[in-house]
Amino acid sequence: MGRTRAGLTWADVTPEAVYLNRRQMMTGVLALGAGGIAGPTLAASGFSTDEAVNSFEDVTTYNNFYEFGTGKDDPARYADALTTDPWSIEIDGLVDRPGTYGLEDIVAGMDVEERIYRLRCVEGWSMVVPWEGFELNALLNRVGVQPSAKYVAFETLLRPSEMRGQQYGVLEWPYREGLRLDEAMHPLTILATGLYGKPLPNQNGAPIRLVVPWKYGFKSIKSITKITLTEDQPATSWNMVLPREYGFFSNVNPEVDHPRWSQATERRIGGGLFAKRQDTLMFNGYAEEVASLYGGMDLVKNF
Repeated sequence: MGRTRAGLTWADVTPEAVYLNRRQMMTGVLALGAGGIAGPTLAASGFSTDEAVNSFEDVTTYNNFYEFGTGKDDPARYADALTTDPWSIEIDGLVDRPGTYGLEDIVAGMDVEERIYRLRCVEGWSMVVPWEGFELNALLNRVGVQPSAKYVAFETLLRPSEMRGQQYGVLEWPYREGLRLDEAMHPLTILATGLYGKPLPNQNGAPIRLVVPWKYGFKSIKSITKITLTEDQPATSWNMVLPREYGFFSNVNPEVDHPRWSQATERRIGGGLFAKRQDTLMFNGYAEEVASLYGGMDLVKNF
């Protein structure tokens, strides 16, 4: 939801079961009573989907975060080892104000709101997640993007002593991702610091991660420690190891199959193993907002 005061979050005032019925809750500012202290602002986003949100358990126990292992339950089992406070992000490259910024300073003054987004994994499963965060463009505007910048590169924390998966050569560590500048500046693209009214759990990319809802989930890099503005297209981890299977753009496109499986349908987590698969939507259902970014592009060649 919106920014809270007095250290409160929705987890403090609303049971999780009630939160799932958020569409029946009133919007605005809630009074908490004693002393007239103002409660959290229900910052309803026009970008949010009205689809049913997955349960907190779904979202936090079924994850890909190879820094903690390749199993879906490995992040929930092992991510507690990660120290997330203090945390800082180095911002460099083609920016006016490069430097290493503490997370608390980055978040200060940002318009934090809830974004309920569809999440589509390249593996063919999906969720609906209530993220809390702020638009990436707000941070980029704050540091000043220079005219020659065309791409934004990201890196995940490299700390194999706490991230046990980094002790193995599954990928070339640290994990890397990147966006074209116009994708990064799009208002759908956020940096998430929480979900479900709570601070972002370690297994979901604490304390800060990227969320780009029209792309496959692996583009939404977790536990970010570095952001670089560059003129050249950056290397990205899955494209580096398997370029035939994972393109730079990785937009959700049901018409472009993965070499080993179809992308035409998806399995919604929480529906059971035998639940009927549903059709995958172009750009994960965000075509109206983002299709114009790719006008004239061959979306099969540029997968």
